[in-house]
Amino acid sequence: MDSRYNPAEIEEKWHKTWDELGLNRTDTNSAKPKFYSLGMFPYPSGSLHMGHVRNYTITDVIARLKRMQGYRVLHPMGWDAFGLPAENAAIDRGVLPGKWTYQNIEQMRSQLKRLGLFIDWERELATCSPDYYRWTQWIFLQFFHAGLAYQKEAAVNWDPVDQTVVANEQVDSEGRSWRSGAIVERKLLRQWFLKITDYAEELLQDLDKLPGWPERVKLMQANWIGKSTGAYLEFPIVDSQDKVAVYTTRPDTVYGVSYVVLAPEHPLTMQVTTPENKPAVAAFIKEVANQSELERTAEDKPKRGMPTGGYVINPFTGEKVPIWIADYVLYEYGTGAVMGVPAHDARDFKFAKEQNLPIQVVIIPEGGDPAAKLTAAYTEPGVLVNSQQFDGMASGDAKQAITEYAQTQGFGQPRVQYRLRDWLISRQRYWGAPIPIIHCPECGAVPVPEADLPVVLPEEVEFSGRGGSPLAKLADWVNVPCPSCGTPAKRETDTMDTFIDSSWYYLRFTDAKNETQPFAREKVNDFMPVDQYVGGIEHAILHLLYSRFFTKVLRDRGLLNFDEPFQRLLTQGMVQGLTYMNPNKADKDKWVPTYLVDPKDPRDPKTGEPLKLVYATMSKSKGNGVAPEDVIAKYGVDTARMFILFKAPPEKDLEWDEADVEGQFRFLNRVWRLVTEFINNPQAAKDSHNSTHPQSKSEKDLRRSIHTAIKEISEDVEDGYQFNTAISELMKLSNALADADCQNSPVYREGIETLLILLAPFAPHISEELWHLLGNQDSVHTQNWLKHDPAALITDEITLVIQINGKRRGDLPAPASLDKTGLEQFARESEIAKKYIEGKEIKKVIVVPGKLVNFVVAG
Repeated sequence: MDSRYNPAEIEEKWHKTWDELGLNRTDTNSAKPKFYSLGMFPYPSGSLHMGHVRNYTITDVIARLKRMQGYRVLHPMGWDAFGLPAENAAIDRGVLPGKWTYQNIEQMRSQLKRLGLFIDWERELATCSPDYYRWTQWIFLQFFHAGLAYQKEAAVNWDPVDQTVVANEQVDSEGRSWRSGAIVERKLLRQWFLKITDYAEELLQDLDKLPGWPERVKLMQANWIGKSTGAYLEFPIVDSQDKVAVYTTRPDTVYGVSYVVLAPEHPLTMQVTTPENKPAVAAFIKEVANQSELERTAEDKPKRGMPTGGYVINPFTGEKVPIWIADYVLYEYGTGAVMGVPAHDARDFKFAKEQNLPIQVVIIPEGGDPAAKLTAAYTEPGVLVNSQQFDGMASGDAKQAITEYAQTQGFGQPRVQYRLRDWLISRQRYWGAPIPIIHCPECGAVPVPEADLPVVLPEEVEFSGRGGSPLAKLADWVNVPCPSCGTPAKRETDTMDTFIDSSWYYLRFTDAKNETQPFAREKVNDFMPVDQYVGGIEHAILHLLYSRFFTKVLRDRGLLNFDEPFQRLLTQGMVQGLTYMNPNKADKDKWVPTYLVDPKDPRDPKTGEPLKLVYATMSKSKGNGVAPEDVIAKYGVDTARMFILFKAPPEKDLEWDEADVEGQFRFLNRVWRLVTEFINNPQAAKDSHNSTHPQSKSEKDLRRSIHTAIKEISEDVEDGYQFNTAISELMKLSNALADADCQNSPVYREGIETLLILLAPFAPHISEELWHLLGNQDSVHTQNWLKHDPAALITDEITLVIQINGKRRGDLPAPASLDKTGLEQFARESEIAKKYIEGKEIKKVIVVPGKLVNFVVAG
């Protein structure tokens, strides 16, 4: 037997054996409880990074643990394979997107298998495969038939380089596209939307059904949905039959309205603009059209506006107030118009001051002076003034009273509104699932018949640059007869947002090879919802919200019998590495790649400014990445896993430290030596069946350590997956075994076997190898997870500390059964105490049961 730990040799060996035994396949024995462990599937970029390793190590530990606890575990893997990067790669590298994507999948699959993860590869899927996107298209048609998918013209963020729509979240604070870096433009396009707003209230309320989610994630979703209660009010336009509708959460301030603001793109804007103002207003509209939504709504940006020359009547006062347009009002939000109350809104106050508009106070603190001059908007509760019949009313009560008055007078009503907007899903790019719609000049938008799915994405296409999708140029593909009337028609050439693909993949895993439906009801209802979902906090809003939305729609279509897709959510922290930062630079310029810096004199190579060495999220641009394959080649998979699990709790950021990696490697070497020395001991016990009847003190102490480890590790992994403290307990057990002087006892063998079983989910390869070297035939991963023996934790004796005037003078074993009086007497009679108390006055004796006796003596 080799006394050295050789991870490369044993890891490759057990990967093959596990595959042959099928240990990674999903157990379908319905007599067992189910457990679905899932990590957010990766985009096939071509190589794993340490963030991937951390994510999938966490789900693997959970999956292995649950198997040992008697669950039938589903732990699958797939690829979020559609998207713009593959399309750009086709242009930059001269390779077809499909070829590039599948090459990357092949490479990343082999890397994941190198990690020895217990993944059911028979359920592998790729969203770019027709076998998958056939059902993505089928699900789109479910939305269409339910009236939840529709087209409308909308202002969108347009990337002029990539020639596609980009979401608000993909535009940075400077208005640049996150991929091309181009300044995005606002453009009106006819787009496809899903009516997620129909589910806004349920999405909000059902957050209460998710106690296993981090509170900050639920708060982020609640804020994104943005429910508010207020009033819908109509302001008649002077000399017109039209009205400007506004939504406000502060109807109590309506008597202080001094202007109304329309979004520049509001349909009424040019209608209310007077002839002399039209040139300036048109120029302003054109200028604003090129700004991103983030630019227009940023708090630190000045609020710019333009008078239209038009007026509305405040229906509460009968007074004329001017109509303005301003960049900070967006047509997509609310009604696309707001009422300006500068006395009681900070943004309106600033705007009114800049534009020299009147400011009318209508709420004051109780006992305040109505004539007092404002230096800032008063936004706190108070008492109404200058509000006619509502004067003197508390502002909270006035909200309801004024809304009811508006409703009785016919110019308003109560309303609940959400910040959430319908989901724009169409993209003007190639590498995505084609939208299964045919546009007929007679019938309009006609769904592709289900029997004709999938609408296959043509793979042999030509890219002549980033000039939009090539689909529109494929006449044979675009031109088809209408499925309804036979009239010559055209396919929809937009493809779906890739968030669509990831909004239901977890359902497909339950029945991944089904060729007649996306999933069988009995299978999806059996394994869903996901018991533990693991992924980055960057997906806290969109992916998770969209997945919840899909689940509820498919439930309402009779395909599912559950409300939420993910019972528990773990948002793992980022992996950080050391890199250099220039503290004098802006965010985008502050990171300096480590390979450009002389560590003996760390200065910015461009400016010569001193640099700081700090931890930052690993990335190529920072030059602080650590390649998983390099770590594995040097230390092995198990060491990489142990470091990742031990260094930080899973929800916290992890700082990469080579010394700590080395420390975990040394620990596994100690485990190897400990077990192999036991195996080589000719007098070692051959079984542990007599270990429940230990006789010696050493055996009792060791068995207490064994069952303490079982208890503590079980609690650590069940209570928030505190893997770092669980590994600390493994180290304690290892030390207890190394220090024990009962190596020939059945208790010692029990300790060795326990160590390997408890270590198995964390370091699966070394545990398996040593388990078999012990003479076991079955896999360590098929063993039952251990339960502690409460009787083993009871101690017969304690270590009693003797103190004199608070200073420790020694300790000795004492019976655990002694009470305070007995402990004091026991201590008095000890040789340690006699040395210090004989012949002296004892002023006081302090006894801490089970721990110490302190004699306070004179002199």
